[in-house]
Amino acid sequence: MSATNINATRFTDELKLSISFKWLLALYAIIPLCLVLQLIDASFWQGYLQSHLPSSPNHFIVFQILFGTPHIIASTLLLTSNSDYLKNYSRKLMLMTLAIAIVFGLGSLFIPYKVFYVLVAAWTVYHVIKQQHGVARSVCRLPNWAFYLLLWLSVTAGLIIYVGIFLKNSLDVQQTLWIKQSAGLFCISIIMFGVYCHRYVSSLFGRCFLWANIFLVLSSFYLYLQEYYFLAILVPRLVHDATAYTFYVTHDYNRHYSKPHNLMYRFARLFHMPLLIVLPLSSFALAFVLQAYGDDIISRLSEFFFGVSIHKVITLGLLGYLALMHYYTEAFTWKNDSPYRRYIAFSK
Repeated sequence: MSATNINATRFTDELKLSISFKWLLALYAIIPLCLVLQLIDASFWQGYLQSHLPSSPNHFIVFQILFGTPHIIASTLLLTSNSDYLKNYSRKLMLMTLAIAIVFGLGSLFIPYKVFYVLVAAWTVYHVIKQQHGVARSVCRLPNWAFYLLLWLSVTAGLIIYVGIFLKNSLDVQQTLWIKQSAGLFCISIIMFGVYCHRYVSSLFGRCFLWANIFLVLSSFYLYLQEYYFLAILVPRLVHDATAYTFYVTHDYNRHYSKPHNLMYRFARLFHMPLLIVLPLSSFALAFVLQAYGDDIISRLSEFFFGVSIHKVITLGLLGYLALMHYYTEAFTWKNDSPYRRYIAFSK
């Protein structure tokens, strides 16, 4: 997602809702909250949270139901429930589906698991950080070279931290040290370049966005060093997901408030459901069903019909596919010339 070259008052006469940059900036409040929580735990709770939280929010099915899967499903619903969007992007979707099938189907026969893991991790980190930098781009107004250099420094540092957290059990002491030193060097580079970029940002509001994105990476690195792995992943995840939902809900409200354009919103109008909750409610409900019961249902059905129990079809197969498609489609569906953007306006 990107807010590049946006006039803050554009479309406000035609659209009911606009996205407030103040709200988007406020979402970064999760950073000091997690840092304070870590300091309290280390100082007063004798590390209770550190020893009881898992290494990643992904290990909590409740977390996945609340923060991981729903925004991916919401993105999928937004694209597939609107026939004009689906028609507009059908060729890209088919080609990407074929590419995923080839790479993860045939490729799995000879590409090592860790290579797959690092590739997907890199795509994930790039997707998360690119969204936040893209949203802040029109507020910071950095030169293109500065924007992309800061973005790639942040992505590289984020990827190293991500690998350090999720592959920590397979790394020896020396490898772990290299990971921490490498991430530290990139974080120092981000700070130094952030100080340099500070001169290009004319407004206080823009500078707040600039440093909010910098501290998004720095806070994850600090929490990683302190071995609060759950919080290190939670910080960027919450900011990313909440930002994405802000766009999705605003889009759907502006598109459907005068006349519902798809079946989901026709049902909502029939039952007098507030439009603002239709997409979140639908995506959260689907996330709950798929995460909690999907694998078990498919396993039982496959055993009943074929005598073979197939495992993880939903959580690894379907949701994995939707996640990869989400990373791919979000790169172009929110660009300035996208039909999505007809229903998005911004305000301070």
